[in-house]
Amino acid sequence: MATDKPATFLDLIAISPAKLHAPMRALRELILRLHPDAFEAVRLGDRAATYGVGPRKNSEGYAYILPYQSWVNLGFFRGVDLADPGELLEGTGAKMRHIKIRTLDDVKRPAVRALLVEALKERREALNA
Repeated sequence: MATDKPATFLDLIAISPAKLHAPMRALRELILRLHPDAFEAVRLGDRAATYGVGPRKNSEGYAYILPYQSWVNLGFFRGVDLADPGELLEGTGAKMRHIKIRTLDDVKRPAVRALLVEALKERREALNA
């Protein structure tokens, strides 16, 4: 039976490997500390939570949390446009880039915070232009 109930971050945690729960929670907490009014959309079909300045994933989203079996991707929808002095970003897509997060220490790196701040700033500026 289909339901109209939106998925929650806890639903995403429930379908993710247990060893990734703490890094996933820490990433979410970091995003919400930096952007308390972030729009969070959990899409279980994508196995991801997206964060943005509004509900439109492709135009208003700036970051996502996507768990795999051994790591969590902290992804950036416009990662190619972000300064990456720590050289953390990976990927070969036209616009998207990601960081592989394996531990809580990975989440705590200052460069991770800096990339999130820059991604949010980029989206706000682009949409207010």
